[in-house]
Parts: sequence; C-alpha cells; structure tokens
Amino acid sequence: MSNPIRNDILKHDVNVPRYTSYPTAPHFTMASEYQDYIDALQAVSSDDGLSIYIHVPFCQKMCWYCGCHTKISRRYAPVEDYLYLLLREIDILADTFTEEPLVKLVHLGGGSPGLLRARDFELLITKLKQRFRFTKDTDIAIELDPRGVTEGRVASYAKNGVTRVSLGVQDFSHDVMKAVNREQPFHVSYEAVKLLRRYGVDHINVDLMYGLPHQNLQTAKETFSKLLYIDPDRVSYFGYAHVPWMKKHMRLIQEDTLPQKDLRFDLFEAGQEYLLGLGYEPIGIDHFAKAEDSLCAALKDKTLHRNFQGYTDDNSQALIGLGASSIGETPDTFFQNQPDMPIYKDAILSGHLPIKKMYLKSADDKMRAKIIEHVMCYLSVDMEAFCDTLECSVDLFKKELDEIKKLEKFGFVHFATPYAFTIPQSAKLMTRLIASTFDTNFDNDQTINRHAAAI
Repeated sequence: MSNPIRNDILKHDVNVPRYTSYPTAPHFTMASEYQDYIDALQAVSSDDGLSIYIHVPFCQKMCWYCGCHTKISRRYAPVEDYLYLLLREIDILADTFTEEPLVKLVHLGGGSPGLLRARDFELLITKLKQRFRFTKDTDIAIELDPRGVTEGRVASYAKNGVTRVSLGVQDFSHDVMKAVNREQPFHVSYEAVKLLRRYGVDHINVDLMYGLPHQNLQTAKETFSKLLYIDPDRVSYFGYAHVPWMKKHMRLIQEDTLPQKDLRFDLFEAGQEYLLGLGYEPIGIDHFAKAEDSLCAALKDKTLHRNFQGYTDDNSQALIGLGASSIGETPDTFFQNQPDMPIYKDAILSGHLPIKKMYLKSADDKMRAKIIEHVMCYLSVDMEAFCDTLECSVDLFKKELDEIKKLEKFGFVHFATPYAFTIPQSAKLMTRLIASTFDTNFDNDQTINRHAAAI
C-alpha cells in the first residue's frame, strides 16, 4: 500500500464541506413567509415523484462520535409521542397537494429510527401509504443500530416493504467502540444481518468510520476481515469529524487516542484497498458497492446523485423532510424543519408544517450545484460540455479552472483539455477540496469549523 502523492495530500488537507447540498445547510436562512414554503411544495409535480426523509431524533445512549441531531431517551414514551406528531405532520403535508404525489423512496434516519416498535413502524408506513401514492417499485430504507434489531421489528420491516437497511457498525474493535461509548460485539451485527436476510430484507449497507480512537492498521485489518462474513451490498467508509466545540459530547473522547492525520490517511487507503480486493466498486469518494448493485449502474449510466443521505441512484425531483431538523429540497428551494422539539410540536399541533429555514436557489446556485455534484459523483468534469448543456459560457469558470490547474503539479488532477479534468483514484480524498473551488461561499466561509477535514 503506497500512494506516491500521500505527502502532498497531507499538506493540502483542510476543512471542507461534504457537499451533500449546494449551497450547504449553514447558509440556509430563516424562513420569512410560510406561504413561500407551501408554494414551493405545490410546484412539485404529483407524477414526477418525490422522496421522503423521516428523522427520528432519539437514541437510548449517546455515541460520542455522533454528529447528528438527536437526544437521549431511556423511556419509550417520548418516542411514541413523537410518532403521533409525525402522523399529524404527514396529514398536514399531504393536504398541501391537490393530487396525491408519487413516492419513489422513503428513508428513515436519525438518531435511531430502529427505536420505533414494530406496531408503531407499521402505523407510520400505513399512514404514508394512505396519504401518498406508492407503487411496487417504491423503495423503503431505514438506518439501524444493530443492538436494537429484534425479530419483531424485522418482521414489521419485511411486512411493510422495507427494501434496504443501513447498519451503523463503525468498527468491529471492542477497544475502539468502548472508547466512543458504543460497545457492540461483532456477533450483534452478524446476527442482525442473518435475521434481516431470513425475512427477505436482502439489501444491506454497512457504515464504517475511520479516525476513531485507538484505530490503527491492525484494527482496520481485523474489521475488514470480519466484514467478509456480513457480505454487504454497499459499504460507506466515512472520516470521523472531531468537532467538540459544536458537539459537547465529543469532549468525552480522549483526544490523545485519536489517529493523527497521516494515520487517518493510511486507514482510509487500507480500507479502500481491502474493499477493492473483495470486488467492490468505488462510488464517489467514500462509498463502495458490489458490481450488481444499482449504485454501480447509476455510476455507469451517469445517473448517480448526491444528497443529504450521501450517494444515491434516487432521481426524484424533490426530497421532503419530515420530523424535527429534517432537510428537504425542491428544484428551486431548500428547506429545514425546526430542530427545537417544543417549537416543532407547537407548529404541528397548530396545523402548520414546522419550517424554520429556507433557501431560494438562484440560477447561479443551480448551475454550480450541478457542477459540484458531478465532480463529487464522477471525480471528473468536462466544463466545455457542461456549459453547453447549461447554455452558458465556459469563460464564466475561468478563475475556477485556473485554480484547479495549479493542483495538477501535485497529481491531484489531470487535464485532458484546458476545460476537462479528472481526479485520479490516488487523489480522491482531494475531491471535496477541488469541488470547493466552485463554491462562491467557501473563501469567506465563516462556518468552516462546521466542516470535516478532507482526510
């Protein structure tokens, strides 16, 4: 395992947005007119299809690496109360449309959506199917903590049409997981996958993380060797972002146990090498999928996308967020729900959607968003062809191309023509840095400490 440009990559590592949207969420502003949000929703065609993201902001125990919006609840009552708020929110949302929209994908995230009891999960999916138009092709995906997977819940997932599960594994090392307050033996994940597959929930994603305390090349080798027994369809391998000034619980991690930048790089390289050796195809920066998986088809067909859930083959024209803090998007607008639970609750009980922030995209935003997404998905872009499609002059991006050209001497990019560049696999961790060149907010970004390092 030897990367000839390793040292140059380490020197250029900076905090960069993950670009699951453009502009990024910190730049969304307070929603001023509620009707603007309703108008944005009503502009969505009922036949083009939309995706629904449902956020469940509860966990039974705090994982110290967590960067999500969640709160700890050892009792089920708050989760159950929240479920009934979600059911009301679905009704309020559905009533804004004159016709039942087609739903292509439902994704439940958190927090821990796996906390929902079997009966309550069924109530939620049944309500969605009553108020929106589902087909046999509608996908339902859920993020699960392996420690909470039970046969009753899995039976409910299978009965109610769950097609994909993402398991939050992070690492299989006992020492690593104990250091982040998430003791989770390998057999727990292994048995969870066996149970899911026994009930016909066959599409399994595994989320792994590098940069956690006590990780080293030996622990990485052991984790990836155990992954072989789970045999997931997809693997995401994210870098841990240590931001204790934003997430106070991260202060509980002993900082002297965290891998330094050079080891973080080696951990990623080792994991990638192992996954490629198992036959997984690289998707974007940090996702890997089996050759027969739909993400690989989307990569090949140039229909791959990137949104708040990461890389996806979902081609819905709109993403609607349900639940406290959830983020959504229409072709012209970003919006985010209230993260504060009492305010979220008051809005729902008063019959209003709990919108807090909105962002109306300009023509320039849309253009740059397409370019950034293309770079993030395909690690390449032909700006001349892109500008032909966007009906604009490539000269608009001369400054950006000049900046990216400076990185060619380090081996981060290769220019086939003055307007077309590719990021080699050896420099894929520089992709977000290169994408940031097209971000007009980035040079003077006061939110930079919210972002993760490139490595």
